[in-house]
Amino acid sequence: MKQWLNWDEMLKVPEEELAEKSLVPIEIYQDTDEMFYTLARRTMDLIQENNRKGELTRIAWPVGPKRNFPLLVKITNEENISWKNTVNYQVDEWLTWDCRKLPESHPFNLEQYLRRELFDKIRPELRPDEERLIFHDPKQMDYVDKKIDEFGGIDILFGGFGFTGHIAYNEPPTSRWYDVTEEQFLNARTHIVSTNEETFIMHSHRSTGGNTKIIPPMGITVGFKDIMAAKKIVLVTDGGAWKQTILRAMCFRKPEVRYPCTFVQNHPDTLIMVDEISARCPSAGL
Repeated sequence: MKQWLNWDEMLKVPEEELAEKSLVPIEIYQDTDEMFYTLARRTMDLIQENNRKGELTRIAWPVGPKRNFPLLVKITNEENISWKNTVNYQVDEWLTWDCRKLPESHPFNLEQYLRRELFDKIRPELRPDEERLIFHDPKQMDYVDKKIDEFGGIDILFGGFGFTGHIAYNEPPTSRWYDVTEEQFLNARTHIVSTNEETFIMHSHRSTGGNTKIIPPMGITVGFKDIMAAKKIVLVTDGGAWKQTILRAMCFRKPEVRYPCTFVQNHPDTLIMVDEISARCPSAGL
């Protein structure tokens, strides 16, 4: 039987007991280079194994984690591992205020980042075919959903987890004027989302020097129905101190819409990979 913890209890679980007590399997790495290499190596081993079997490898990609991208490219090109038998779904994408795709030159255009930093760097003869690169189109909001159904699902979905508990861009609903039930949240597929206050602050702090104007105000994301239907979920962070509390919520709190990442406790094959700093006790719990 699961033993959920209250807020104070979860903050005080010692780092050395985190993996043993967590309700979700977790690997803690002292060396982030090792963590991202392990992530890349396991991904390429999966593709290689499925290639030998003549089976598809269906992967859902975010931009974050992304330090594994150059390692994926290196292993692919050096070991001549073909991606021809892969299907690659985009997890989420930023949008303009009127829910259109960003210009290709926009620094927050995630499709272009995936193409530029991952797929285009794979040698042409090993690269996946264009029809197996599935990107979001807000004018056809169910496009990715239809492709997931057409290709038979997702084998592995990669992701981070946000300060507010989002996976992909499934932020917790924050308005006091309407409610989203757990059933509705878990049955949602691709949908449009508004960038919330915390995300504006977080991204401006981390990547734009405080300039919130460059951060897109809208986004599109796969929903929890497809996240939870993936055969395997791998969640990764080297975010350090600002991920310490939400990591513990995901590992120990009862699943609820308020912290969407907690729902992965109910998934049969989820793995969390974190750096040692992210696994430390938050200072408020000491």
